[in-house]
Amino acid sequence: MRLWGLIFCKRLIFFCFDFSQKSAQTKWFLKNKKLHLKLFSTNESQTKRKMQTTIQRNKLFVASCLALLVTSLSFGIRAGVLNQQGIDFHLNASQLGTIAATAFWGFPLAVIIGGMVVDIIGMKKLLVMAFLFHLAGILLTVFATGYWSLFISTLLIGIANGTVEAACNPLVTSLFPDNKTTKLNHFHLWFPGGIVIGTLLVYLFNKIGLGIQLQVGVMLIPTLLYGYLFSKLDFPQTERVSSGVSTSEMYSSLGNPLFIFMIICMFGTAITELFTGQWIDVLLKNVTDNAILLLTIETGVMVIGRGFAEPVVHKFSPQGVLLISTVLASLGLYLLGHSTGNMLFVGAVVFGMGVCYFWPTMLGFVSENLPKTGAVGINLMGGAGMFAVSIYMMFMGGYYDKLVAAKLPTASSLSDYANAAAGSEMAKTFAEAKTAAGPEIINVTLLIPVVLTVAFIGLNVYMKKLKAAK
Repeated sequence: MRLWGLIFCKRLIFFCFDFSQKSAQTKWFLKNKKLHLKLFSTNESQTKRKMQTTIQRNKLFVASCLALLVTSLSFGIRAGVLNQQGIDFHLNASQLGTIAATAFWGFPLAVIIGGMVVDIIGMKKLLVMAFLFHLAGILLTVFATGYWSLFISTLLIGIANGTVEAACNPLVTSLFPDNKTTKLNHFHLWFPGGIVIGTLLVYLFNKIGLGIQLQVGVMLIPTLLYGYLFSKLDFPQTERVSSGVSTSEMYSSLGNPLFIFMIICMFGTAITELFTGQWIDVLLKNVTDNAILLLTIETGVMVIGRGFAEPVVHKFSPQGVLLISTVLASLGLYLLGHSTGNMLFVGAVVFGMGVCYFWPTMLGFVSENLPKTGAVGINLMGGAGMFAVSIYMMFMGGYYDKLVAAKLPTASSLSDYANAAAGSEMAKTFAEAKTAAGPEIINVTLLIPVVLTVAFIGLNVYMKKLKAAK
């Protein structure tokens, strides 16, 4: 019995020792398993935070504004030097109209194609392409020798401008998904802002006797800056991709009647804003000695307005802002077409208030109310607007020449009067004809915002009914 008792005690001791050892191992495993899970969870959250912090939202927004600044400088400086280029290269108004329109051909081409591929190749690659096109276009303009070099350089700049628009509009909506219309207005304030800077540079450079080449070459500075910044920064996905909307769903959304209506309205808002801005120096050069300052005042008002877009958009809604804008734009164009002296500056202020919110609010309305149209929807809006401006510009360039010719003596040659010696009777007669023809072009353009006023009244009624139905 004693032997069996010893054996039992021995086994009991071994069992207890083995159990305690296994229990310690189990506790160690469970403890370390919790630690491992905690570490894994911490690493996962840190990875997510790291992914979020790699997208430097503010730097991307600043770089986008610099890219748009180059776009707007090209508009402002070209508007300031267009008349002088016509003199230097012996170009008539029709040729100048075609050159100016070329930028608007390249823009819709680039913005529509860019809108279709931005989800595929990404926004960064598009903006690198924009940088290269800007660089080539600016340099070719600096070394232009005549009509065709100006034509090609302006086309390249137009393609660059459209590519910037194709990438930066969806970039801004992706960076600020909860505040799209306001941030698009803040982004697009650099369009009139650049025009103000550009026209002031032209005015200053002309006063101190610096040539067109230096005026155009200034655009290289922000071009190199935005090219460098975009090359170093990481980009988010477009909003459509990140929200899971399929490509087929996006393209089917483009057939929405509201989207088609907004595309048609975009024709009118773009022509009202951009045609007048580009041609104001040509149309009113003989009405006032400070025609380019009219553009500066108008765009200065636009900069201020877009800077304070947030309370305006929130108070009146995007469609309400568009209606108010068309009324003010109509009044502004009427004053520009029927005034002389200081009243022209009043007209410029009112017109600037009118066109201030057109472009970004049209894009913001589509992005907020038709989000499934994605980057293609926003870029089709921009492309449609620029395409309409290019066609209208070409038509109005020829029409302006006809108006001027009709005001010259019967059977006169337009080119003879255009090339007449300064101070001669022919030169004076030609200047008087241009003085009369310019406001007539503005008065024809006035019909567009008047029609848009009716259209946007209908849009406001429709949106109220839609909201009430929901």
